[in-house]
Amino acid sequence: MTMEICNCIEPQWPADELLMKYQYISDFFIAIAYFSIPLELIYFVKKSAVFPYRWVLVQFGAFIVLCGATHLINLWTFTIHSRTVAIVMTTAKVLTAVVSCATALMLVHIIPDLLSVKTRELFLKNKAAELDREMGLIRTQEETGRHVRMLTHEIRSTLDRHTILKTTLVELGRTLALEECALWMPTRTGLELQLSYTLRQQNPVGYTVPIHLPVINQVFSSNRAVKISPNCPVARIRPLAGIYMPGEVVAVRVPLLHLSNFQINDWPELSTKRYALMVLILPSDSARQWHVHELELVEVVADQVAVALSHAAILEESMRARDLLMEQNVALDLARREAETAIRARNDFLAVMNHEMRTPMHAIIALSSLLQETELTPEQRLMVETILKSSNLLATLINDVLDLSRLEDGSLQLDIGTFNLHSVFKEVLNLIKPVASVKKLSVTLNLAQDLPVHAVGDEKRLMQTMLNVVGNAVKFSKEGSISIIAFVAKSESLRDSRAPDFFPVPSDNHFYLRVQVKDSGSGINPQEIPKLFTKFSQSQSSATRNSGGSGLGLAICKRFVNLMEGHIWLESDGLAKGCTATFIVKLGIPERSNESKLPFTPKVPANHGQTNFPGLKVLVMDDNGVSRTVTKGLLEHLGCDVSTVSSSEECLHVVSHEHQVVFLDVCMPGIDGFELAVTIREKFAKRHEKPLIVALTGNTDKVTKENCMRVGINGVILKPISVDKMRSILSELLEHRVLYEAL
Repeated sequence: MTMEICNCIEPQWPADELLMKYQYISDFFIAIAYFSIPLELIYFVKKSAVFPYRWVLVQFGAFIVLCGATHLINLWTFTIHSRTVAIVMTTAKVLTAVVSCATALMLVHIIPDLLSVKTRELFLKNKAAELDREMGLIRTQEETGRHVRMLTHEIRSTLDRHTILKTTLVELGRTLALEECALWMPTRTGLELQLSYTLRQQNPVGYTVPIHLPVINQVFSSNRAVKISPNCPVARIRPLAGIYMPGEVVAVRVPLLHLSNFQINDWPELSTKRYALMVLILPSDSARQWHVHELELVEVVADQVAVALSHAAILEESMRARDLLMEQNVALDLARREAETAIRARNDFLAVMNHEMRTPMHAIIALSSLLQETELTPEQRLMVETILKSSNLLATLINDVLDLSRLEDGSLQLDIGTFNLHSVFKEVLNLIKPVASVKKLSVTLNLAQDLPVHAVGDEKRLMQTMLNVVGNAVKFSKEGSISIIAFVAKSESLRDSRAPDFFPVPSDNHFYLRVQVKDSGSGINPQEIPKLFTKFSQSQSSATRNSGGSGLGLAICKRFVNLMEGHIWLESDGLAKGCTATFIVKLGIPERSNESKLPFTPKVPANHGQTNFPGLKVLVMDDNGVSRTVTKGLLEHLGCDVSTVSSSEECLHVVSHEHQVVFLDVCMPGIDGFELAVTIREKFAKRHEKPLIVALTGNTDKVTKENCMRVGINGVILKPISVDKMRSILSELLEHRVLYEAL
């Protein structure tokens, strides 16, 4: 009964099973909540870029995870559980206690910092100050750059150094608000600095200070702007009035151009590096000081001024060099015009003298040759032969002088053509043999087997060279023999130490002809050989002096050989031991297709063909009465029927189809002989009625020959003319109807 009453008065609490169920459900949701909080913290830490206490959040997250794990493990303790569950539960709770205590202690220290306003303000102030410094530096650099560009533009707007320096002071004074700015330049001696330019004073006093002052050495030894005392000599530019405090002063060096290669007016002659000194003064009685960016601006401007000054100095020197060059060009142009005038005058003189000298020579030689064919006593014949010999020598001298003149002024050119090389040697031999036979000298000619028959070159110059060399051998030999050897020079024998400038180049299109003339004559002193190729120079031996000559032959031969890309030299063992003359010339090899079609080139051999020409009607036109009479006498001596005229009008009136040959002097003053020749040819329509026209000329230039060929003249004969020469001319002319004597 008692038990029932007790049961009836117990409070109505939920049953134990229900309580256990509520705890179970609560622990489960607590565990889920604890596990979700760390996930949210991880997300916060990941997204936050400026939170300074991330490690504290990680520690706090670990504490929550352990708390959640404790509540989760606690689910297994509501039922009968094993000892393992109890141990795990105990471990989790111990770890949770440790972590929770550590977190609590950390939060005690961190929370005041997070709540402190001063900490946040200090952090922000530091950041703001750093940004202000960076912005200030940027603004300073921009301002300095702007001023530098402005100053550089103003300074380099001119290349006059005085304007550059004055502009520099003005622009610096305006930009930096200076009281004074001055430039000290080194004197010529380099021992002092002179006040040359100032900002405020129009006329600087120009006083000097020693360059070895300590303050100047201090500035010159640094490439930066240096603050100096306002009381130093270079800073006392203007006197201070009253009790004002002087402003701060800076000085900077201005490098000057290295002047050793330039001579610039009123600049010091410096061989080592020197500087000018620029002094800048802030306004007096002001609290203003020099800032870093202002000093940097001054340094940059000093460098720019140095560059501008160097450009100005180079420009001044180049202008001075240009003016000097212009003066030299004017002088050279004047000298060139004077030289051209002198050359023209000389050529005109030579042309006139050539014609005027050949005319009397023509008379002397022609009349002497006519006189030689008359009945003369031995004494008279000797006199006539002496006259002829002297006349021929004088004619040769005239030719040599004219050839040398044209060689020296460069107007002489080679007349290149194809010719019979063997015939040239044989003709030289035929011309030399009569002279050699008089002196009882034997002359032999040896032509090598491989010597080409035909060659391409200047036949006349080659023959003239050989005649001169062989003629010298005959002239300087009293007895004995003379040998002429000609062969093709081999490549290994072309180079000669005596001719370092001779560079033969073998080729399939040409060959080098080597001619060697050896005599047994008077010989030459080896020391005198180099002089013989100089014009008007002769050997000093008695044999040479007795033989006569102008001393032009070998000089002209050397020029001819050089024109033919060759070399000439002499060899002798001494006086009375003979001499060997050797020359090498370059000749072309004609094409085989043209070799068989070589044009006929008539020569003027002596005593060839007819001896007289009875009944041959000839007309002679010459304005010179003596020359006209002499030519008529030569032709009448040969049996010709001769008519003479002195003008072109008379010639056109007299000439008829009966005249077989017409001799014209084509170089008469005031008369165009070439036009007259054309008119004569046009007068006769039929070819068999046209007379043979022969030009008589004293001009040896190539133009005369070309003009004659252009207008159709049948032959060109060079004055003077002897009887034998006239006889040969008429024979060749009547046989071949063309005759161009080599000019």
